Amino acid sequence: MGTEKEINISSDVEPARADVKPGETTKRGLKSRHAQMLALGGTIGTALFVSTGQTLAKGGPAFLLGTFLFMSVVVYTVVTALTEIATWMPVSGSSVSYYANRVVSPSFGFATGWLYVYCLGILAPYEVTAASLVISYWHSTINIGVWITVMIVVVVALNSLPVRFYGESEFWFASLKVIMMAGLLVVSVVLFFGGGPDHDRLGFRYWHHPGAANEYILDGNTGRLISLLATLVLAALPFTFAPEFLILTTGEMAAPRQTLPKAARRYIYRILFFYISSVLAIGVICPSNDPALTSGGKGAGASPFVVAIKNAGIPVLDSVINAGILISAWSSGNSFFYMATRSLYSQALAGNAPSWFLACTKGGVPYRCVMAIALFCPLAYLNLSSSSAVVFNWFINFTNESAFISWTCCCIVHLRFRKACKAQNITNLPYSSKLQPWGSYFGIVFFPFLALLNGFDVFFPENWSTSSFFTAYVGIPLFLAFYVGHRIYNRSDPWLYDPASVDLSVDDVEGILEEVPRTVDGKRKWWQFVTLLWE
Repeated sequence: MGTEKEINISSDVEPARADVKPGETTKRGLKSRHAQMLALGGTIGTALFVSTGQTLAKGGPAFLLGTFLFMSVVVYTVVTALTEIATWMPVSGSSVSYYANRVVSPSFGFATGWLYVYCLGILAPYEVTAASLVISYWHSTINIGVWITVMIVVVVALNSLPVRFYGESEFWFASLKVIMMAGLLVVSVVLFFGGGPDHDRLGFRYWHHPGAANEYILDGNTGRLISLLATLVLAALPFTFAPEFLILTTGEMAAPRQTLPKAARRYIYRILFFYISSVLAIGVICPSNDPALTSGGKGAGASPFVVAIKNAGIPVLDSVINAGILISAWSSGNSFFYMATRSLYSQALAGNAPSWFLACTKGGVPYRCVMAIALFCPLAYLNLSSSSAVVFNWFINFTNESAFISWTCCCIVHLRFRKACKAQNITNLPYSSKLQPWGSYFGIVFFPFLALLNGFDVFFPENWSTSSFFTAYVGIPLFLAFYVGHRIYNRSDPWLYDPASVDLSVDDVEGILEEVPRTVDGKRKWWQFVTLLWE
């Protein structure tokens, strides 16, 4: 769905800002295999393995599958949009907010960047919270605060090391996720055909009873419509900040002009295989009315895979899967922490945060950003005073709303970038997608709709909750407060840059064109076919 062209650009340039000392910026330490596997599994966490249980309970297997298919395509358009921009300007500190500051306006970049810092900072303890929920499955006698502390320490420690160590650790974490997902799909096929201990052939039984599509809040077709809308919102959660994660790694990625387009083109196939196959399997092996999915209706209870395996009477495997989900949550928390630190660094690079945050170690770690984001981690201790399920739902609403706002911003930034390229007669983009700009035009309407739809069920009298309303919609006024506050303080700034005057120059490009060849005379060695999953 994309094309690549070769561009020759001199790498004899100064750092992006004068106050960034040479040799003390982030480093391009992520290899191609790191980038490819991070694109596949970097943000796969409890949202796919656990919260899909809530989605199944609300919507049923048909709505679960349908909404995931739809969201996969829509999110892929965001990936292609951001890849077009990032392959043209693969700068150190690249992020959506950095590009917003370059091609839209300073206020838009300021608001977008601080939205990322705030939300990604919350997502790290969100995954730690989810991991503690998984640990409680084993009825551990150790206080949950101990586990939270251990996970936070490891996450902060990994992000304090040079990025190549982060990339290597996440490569193996993501590999374990992929292996586990493949194993779960095999188990699902076995149960489908009656290969479990009880030899009960499931087939599509649960599509008939309790049914393919559930009712929610109201009865009849109206209830099914409400169920569909609620499922659509929840289906976005496993994709939260996945496109942005791919772009954030561009600034530390070796040969991004070659690696990033490759990751973008294969993104849709990986989503369809792993995400869609997983939700199809969930709808087949787990009934949507199983009370374990929502802890009896109180919140996120357990992974639908674990529920199905336990119902099938397969010994030990449920604990093995839960251990894999624990690693997955830990890994995702690590990824979101990384994203938050690089978002803060990007804000400082664009001049929207104090230059104090630009300081990096010789290994390229923005250590002051790491210290700042670590201050968000104690939010995970909310579990000690509230039930895990309640806190889990709070974080779901926080992150969902911010994701919709973020994707709307991505579409705006991409359309302004396209407009600037047209005004400046730039036609030789290293990567372009046939889905664009139509995908961004659709997203600029669809994602605000989802942002307003998020938490809509709270307006039904029986579901009203002040705290639920606040967590569902706080992202909108927060973003507007950042934007309006910056506009008032910088009244002389333009509302939008003139497309003809947008700075599309490429600086800080050292290392973006190099790549170690993997083939000899254009031929792939036989053993290299094994690595196609992450190349």
